[in-house]
Amino acid sequence: MSGEFEHVPVLSREVMEYLVFPDAPARLIDGTVGGGGHSAQLLRRYPQLELLGIDRDDAALEKAAETLAFAKDRVTLVRGNYSDLALFAREKGWMEVDGILLDIGVSSPQLDQPERGFSWRADGPLDMRMDRREALTASRFLNRGSEEELARVFREYGELSGTRRLAAAVVARREEKPFATTADLVALCDDVLGKSKKGRLPAPTLVFQALRIFVNDELGELERVLPEAVEMLRVGGRIAVISFHSLEDRIVKNFFRDAAAECTCPPGLPVCVCGATPSLRVLTRKVVTAQPDELESNRRSAPARLRAAEKIAEKSMK
Repeated sequence: MSGEFEHVPVLSREVMEYLVFPDAPARLIDGTVGGGGHSAQLLRRYPQLELLGIDRDDAALEKAAETLAFAKDRVTLVRGNYSDLALFAREKGWMEVDGILLDIGVSSPQLDQPERGFSWRADGPLDMRMDRREALTASRFLNRGSEEELARVFREYGELSGTRRLAAAVVARREEKPFATTADLVALCDDVLGKSKKGRLPAPTLVFQALRIFVNDELGELERVLPEAVEMLRVGGRIAVISFHSLEDRIVKNFFRDAAAECTCPPGLPVCVCGATPSLRVLTRKVVTAQPDELESNRRSAPARLRAAEKIAEKSMK
């Protein structure tokens, strides 16, 4: 493997602001522990804090073990999907926790290692798996997916125009030569979609984003984990989620809004009949983004979006 797994955690000050713990034994689940940056800061601030760190990426867990060695007696690291965080917690004997952190998306080390295939800016195999035990790679999907499925993925996860043309071109191209490298796909994007207009993301960025989301089922993971996470929180516990594009942020925003709603009745009813009890209080009135000093020191923090909420009650429906 080329390079080291060095990851600068984004929105660190803001995470510390919203994830606060009592002066008593407390439990934190970091569902996307990565290199351990956020967790290290929290473990140092709160010497009574225990951590369950989860990640799909074996390289990330190796780095996290090094970063968190100072608190190793308080740290448990598990390889797996963050949507299974409740299962991993209960296996550890935790029935509830005081905080949950999710830093969603691809990390800088994954982008910077050509052999992982996440970035179109360096040639490498079209892999894109966060968990390299999985069978589905980006090249496998490109070479076997139907034209309809390819177009759907490009449209829904890349929010691209010209997705039908691109999907048809992929099918035609793979009949001549199967897709194997990132350069293969970049060349096709340039031929079919052309150069992006000034001020817009390059087309390969959106195509690679779409494939990465699909290969790793990123939106499905997020949709599955949120109700599990809220159920695991004790009353008064907090959840913080960092996302990096609009599709993820929309899922988090809508989930928090619905969990904080006092009434779920259809519009137009003269009185509330649902008897719903809100389970969350949203702490971030507006989405939180990086401050100018962080943007200057870490340009990859620009798309980061943080939302946080506190559990106020168990969800109940009458």
